[in-house]
Amino acid sequence: MWIDTHCHLDAAEFDADRPTVIADTVAAGVTGLVVPAVECATFDAARAWARAIPGGAYALGIHPLYTPRARDEDIATLRRAVARAMGDPRFVGIGEIGLDFFVKTLDPDRQQFFYVEQLKIARDFDLPVILHVRRSQDTLLKQLRIFTPRGGIAHAFNGSRQQADMFVERGFCLGFGGQMTFDRALQIRRLAVEMPLSSLVLETDAPDIAPEWCYKQRNSPVELPRIAQVLAELRSVSADELSQATCANAWRVLPRLAGAMAMTPGDDAGAKLSLISEDSSGQSR
Repeated sequence: MWIDTHCHLDAAEFDADRPTVIADTVAAGVTGLVVPAVECATFDAARAWARAIPGGAYALGIHPLYTPRARDEDIATLRRAVARAMGDPRFVGIGEIGLDFFVKTLDPDRQQFFYVEQLKIARDFDLPVILHVRRSQDTLLKQLRIFTPRGGIAHAFNGSRQQADMFVERGFCLGFGGQMTFDRALQIRRLAVEMPLSSLVLETDAPDIAPEWCYKQRNSPVELPRIAQVLAELRSVSADELSQATCANAWRVLPRLAGAMAMTPGDDAGAKLSLISEDSSGQSR
């Protein structure tokens, strides 16, 4: 049993063969999968595809790469969507949110505004967060100390051991995926080995961050068991031990995930939970 804690299954890259990807993923032993939204326009898609997957779950948030086209009022839209989603067993937290200081064209102040406002929502609803961490570890940590959400996942972590420990101390697990499969990823591999097993979760970030064997191709949640095998070999543990530990870790930092994984497609088919984004006049967009 494996859990992909970060997969953008709603992305356009899967439009041509999404049902096949889902079937193959389940057949590969991936029994849990979290779909994080990236902007208000993707809230419904993230929820819908989470419902189509055995063990599927979703998070709601505004990704830092999408802040240039986000509006201030999207924070209010997110807050309303979260309030409605609290009754949905498949909803697990706020994400994907965070900061990206690698892409130089992004306005850091604009990113900070959306990051901080979303941390406030996570705090107010007592929800974990799924963090985008790209050359921004220290700034992310500074705001976490102020707004104190209940922890979550530092996705695709690539910081120092000291920074990693600081995230773990604040109730976070670190997400490891395709990057770890490259021999040249020395820092990531070092962390994958040195960090306590209790601090690690698995992810693909599909369709992005493809592992070494499908470099520059579309990534898929089907690859998760093979990614997990790389981590097991790096740590000299059995696949079974790694599976048990990483699943337990995912359930700990995303407490609602266990309930989501107990559901099957169709369990919530009749749920009347509209997450469609609204503009300031209340109209769908």
